[in-house]
Amino acid sequence: MKSHDERFAKMTFASVYPLYLAKIEKKGRTKDELDQVIRWLTGFNEKAMQKQINDQVTFEQFFARAKLHPNAHLITGLICGYRVEEIENPLTQQVRYLDKLVDELAKGRKMEKILREEG
Repeated sequence: MKSHDERFAKMTFASVYPLYLAKIEKKGRTKDELDQVIRWLTGFNEKAMQKQINDQVTFEQFFARAKLHPNAHLITGLICGYRVEEIENPLTQQVRYLDKLVDELAKGRKMEKILREEG
């Protein structure tokens, strides 16, 4: 599992972002919706998020700079065969949070459900 965690740490956000975009656009969702989901999770504004892409930051740097949303722990369920809430490596869990949100977006889930809004 350690090599799995290290692989995530070294991957760049810029390399994965276009894959997320392609996945959600295929399902009729928009770049704005994707960006909204990423901003919700990370606390980055649009400019800060673009800087992460331009600077080719690794996921390790990306999440070190992010301010994780206080409701991020409410992201649960399976992604790639792993239960998100049971992942022990904090960085791997954060990457999987992002994967899970993108997955929910692609599956047509309502934005307020994806963003774990109370009420």
